[in-house]
Amino acid sequence: MGIVAGLDSSPDFTRIVVCDADSGAVLRQGYAPHPVDGGAEGGRPSDVDPQAWLLSLGEAASGGLLEGVQAIGVSAQQNALVPLDTQGNTVRPALVGGDKRAQVAAADLVDALGGREAWAQAVGCVPQAGQPVTKLRWLAKNEPDSALRTALLMQAHDWLVWQLLGRPARRTTDRGGASSTGYWSAANGTYRTDLVELALGHQALLPDVLGPSEAAGTTPEGLLISAGTGETMAAAFGLGIGLGDAVVSLGASGSVMAVHHEALVDPSGMITSLADATGMHLPVVTTLNAVRTLRGTAELLGLPDLESLSDLAMKSTPGSHGLVLLPYLEGERVPSLPHTAGTLSGLRRESMKAEHLARAAFEGMLCGLADALDVLRRRGVEVRRIFLLGQAAELPAVQACAPPLLGVQIVVPQAADYAAIGAARQAAWALGASRGTLDPLGVAQGTFDPRQPPAWQGATAQVLEPGEELAVGQAVRQQYTSVRDQTHPGALRS
Repeated sequence: MGIVAGLDSSPDFTRIVVCDADSGAVLRQGYAPHPVDGGAEGGRPSDVDPQAWLLSLGEAASGGLLEGVQAIGVSAQQNALVPLDTQGNTVRPALVGGDKRAQVAAADLVDALGGREAWAQAVGCVPQAGQPVTKLRWLAKNEPDSALRTALLMQAHDWLVWQLLGRPARRTTDRGGASSTGYWSAANGTYRTDLVELALGHQALLPDVLGPSEAAGTTPEGLLISAGTGETMAAAFGLGIGLGDAVVSLGASGSVMAVHHEALVDPSGMITSLADATGMHLPVVTTLNAVRTLRGTAELLGLPDLESLSDLAMKSTPGSHGLVLLPYLEGERVPSLPHTAGTLSGLRRESMKAEHLARAAFEGMLCGLADALDVLRRRGVEVRRIFLLGQAAELPAVQACAPPLLGVQIVVPQAADYAAIGAARQAAWALGASRGTLDPLGVAQGTFDPRQPPAWQGATAQVLEPGEELAVGQAVRQQYTSVRDQTHPGALRS
């Protein structure tokens, strides 16, 4: 079928992969950082001129990288709101990232609609500071002139697709991107324009939502541009996860997501109900404490890095000689304990050794993520296999503890930009769908079936099984659960 490209515009850089459309083999790659200044205290900025994304895109694609490419898919950072005026020009820089400025706006929106359950029923999520709907509220309250000039709303991948197509009259997005806005319902597949007005103070134009294999358009040079999607959805698509699979991502905070056949409405707000890039659903549960638990423990023990903490933890045994760490260092979302602190339980003379505390940190982090998995399981989400992502997934202590504590097969994929690969796979699907046809009975004619994504080879990965350690792992998990329930009774439904 030829070659396709996937473009991932992350918060910090653009990466492009060029792939064989039939097999998914990566043929060549390009990379460039975004030309943006750091934000407050050297962190990421909260406001970014979208032109920076185009500049790094051009640099990443230099040197003939896209020569011979027939279709491009675009993945981009989620929650980046691009407010545009009636002429399609940016009203102000894009609002990106978690954006703590909008925390008060999030609480305002929750109250304005009648509480967390009302939001969960409306769009499958409760407003958080980073979401576009919340940023609209912040804009209306803090920059009313900019809010009044805002006539069209886009996210990062919508805007990039629109630019690649030459800014046509039709603006598009996809289900995945739309589901993270806070004003589109994954359950109903429709916008809630009343929520846009509630947040912004007036209506604004919104992109058309394309299906998974639909193309956004074709450039004057004949290059097909697929619908694009958010980074989370593109990474899931690039990994090739399906029903029965979950992804556990180990960042400073943690996230658990799984493919499911329906949207989940969660009045507690623990589950964010997203759509994926294939027509299915992608419920997500986020914890506030993952690798930050390990880093804090390493600092406490005077260790230089996580590798040293892992080596120390491996000198202990399952259960950490009775030490249990509830890793709620920043409060926690699962269970909902926003103002609590961490707890270290089980101190005895024989357990007061550095190696036991090191292992308790790994076990506590993973048990916290197991709690998040159980939130999904209690809603009928099947989890038979877990993809473990993040640099910490390579640590021996994580690989030793995760299979028995999480209780299923663990897959640790080789490091790669799966969001860019997922975007390329979407491009191949759109290219195939443009060439495929169905007969009157709905049977695919010819080589391409527009209903099915290309069956690319899955990620190269290490596979870990619970094996004989499963019973021990479940005993450790029960030890953790007992301490959690005694310390915070009723915080998490059993």
